[in-house]
Amino acid sequence: MTNGVDVGLLKTLKRVAATLKLADVPFVLGGSFAVYAHGGHSGDHDVDFLIRERDVDGALEALVAAGFTAERPPEDWLVKVYDEHGHMVDLIHRPIETPVTDETLSGGVIRPVDAIQMPCLSATNLMVHKLLSYSQHYCDFARGLPLARSLREQIDWDQVRKETAASPYAEAFLVLLDRLEVVPQKEPSS
Repeated sequence: MTNGVDVGLLKTLKRVAATLKLADVPFVLGGSFAVYAHGGHSGDHDVDFLIRERDVDGALEALVAAGFTAERPPEDWLVKVYDEHGHMVDLIHRPIETPVTDETLSGGVIRPVDAIQMPCLSATNLMVHKLLSYSQHYCDFARGLPLARSLREQIDWDQVRKETAASPYAEAFLVLLDRLEVVPQKEPSS
């Protein structure tokens, strides 16, 4: 572990990013390592890359050729690869039930991740994805609080509110952030 980050998993992330770049598979880094790339607090049990569904086969082909083992799990929104040490990488093509599009990929922010420049989900999109992942089956606000606190200045909170307006779980989380004085609640329009 270096600075709270699993060095082995970080090396795996770099190998996957380099392989995808060489194979001309567009991607953005998501999840906890994107939070890390933005300078935020994150946990790291796996690596998440977002790719378009049409690029899944090409990505798997390139990664298998580079020594990874591929898996197509029953969930139909991602595929997985593992390196020789068992480090897992998720290649997600439909996060929060929304397909990854050219717009998703072009909205990435270039950040250095252990000396490799790569596109990462913006802090705003990371927060939107976290809030839209909350449901009656999963609603662990304790995992969203460090993200909100550590990246709050980089997040467009008006955009987060707009994109998560239909979710009562997101609304509750935003009220919690207001009550904790992390982010002020938007004042109602007169």
